[in-house]
Amino acid sequence: MEKALVGGGCFWCIEAVYNRVEGVQRALSGYAGGVRKNPSYEQVCSGATGHAEVVEITYDPEIISYEAILDIFWAIHDPTTLNAQGADRGTQYRSVIYYYNEDQKQKAEISIAEAQKKWGDPIVTELSPAPEFYQAEGYHQNYYSEHPTQGYCHVVIAPKIEKFMKNFGDKVKRS
Repeated sequence: MEKALVGGGCFWCIEAVYNRVEGVQRALSGYAGGVRKNPSYEQVCSGATGHAEVVEITYDPEIISYEAILDIFWAIHDPTTLNAQGADRGTQYRSVIYYYNEDQKQKAEISIAEAQKKWGDPIVTELSPAPEFYQAEGYHQNYYSEHPTQGYCHVVIAPKIEKFMKNFGDKVKRS
């Protein structure tokens, strides 16, 4: 198994998609990239910790490649909006790819260049070495699956999942 660490707005959205990807063992919501150790959701939401809401993706590279993980990433958020995704605003919602090794860094650089060809505005996604990952509180894990009719889930997350299903049908987990 290998790991990827990305952020693209609210972690509920990113986690909900990656938990549906064939080859992904698990996607965990959490925080990374800030200065406070073991931050709480409230602390991260304040914007004072420097952490981003991120998702740690544990995947089987025999089933899905790191490049495919990144292709999905570009499709499920807007990497051209600085510190914002939709109505979610603040540095905690920044677009970020954290890499664990030089191979991931090189693949991410190539992926950013390829993705830029599809976006009219400049991509502002941060690319940095993976910092310590702090798993978010239990009530954030599998949030969409636990609360599919909740307003935010219905209005924001469901369309991202639908877009993923439409564009990446061959990558959807088979039950």
